[in-house]
Amino acid sequence: MNNFNHSLTPSELRKLKSLKNPHGIQRFLDAMPYHLADTAWSPRRVLREDTSHCFEGATFAAAALRANGYPPLVLDLEAEQDTDHVIAIYRHHGHWGAVAKSNYTGCRYREPVYRSLRELALSYFDVYFNLRGERTLRTFSRPVNLARFDQLDWMTTDEHLWFVAEYLFTIRHHRLLTPVMVKKLHRLDDRSFRAGCLGRAEKHAK
Repeated sequence: MNNFNHSLTPSELRKLKSLKNPHGIQRFLDAMPYHLADTAWSPRRVLREDTSHCFEGATFAAAALRANGYPPLVLDLEAEQDTDHVIAIYRHHGHWGAVAKSNYTGCRYREPVYRSLRELALSYFDVYFNLRGERTLRTFSRPVNLARFDQLDWMTTDEHLWFVAEYLFTIRHHRLLTPVMVKKLHRLDDRSFRAGCLGRAEKHAK
């Protein structure tokens, strides 16, 4: 924790600590606009820009969790015919929860009620879909403690955190569905699709 404290300014540390708990961190992320740029900003840059996307929201949440006494853990949800989703995870009284930034309403916060990481990952299944309405979640990674990247100043660097994203691609992922299950999947109904896309940020043609 000493190296962690020294990597942030006193005002940055105060801001992260002021969020107090996972739900406070989620509320902060929810109030922040979602941006669609191809970036991988550090938590410091997210604070400065006051905007983030899925990956940046997860690394920011991990830093904020760390400031409030939790290990800075993230988990990668891997999809087929869709983009991956990265979430920050935490444990409370032996159960797992998550903090996340998403462009879809259902892929964000999870209360700490899940007995295993598999249960937590499966809680995203029905609300994880692409624009064709296909349910796309397939695997989840083992948890990654971002403290392993402290020497690369992942919380404060002005460089992009592609090294974190690349690491998440290389580690072992656990399958959630069998091939038979995948073949039997149905598309989302229109009402669920519209609910999941509520408030979705989109790129506008120039």
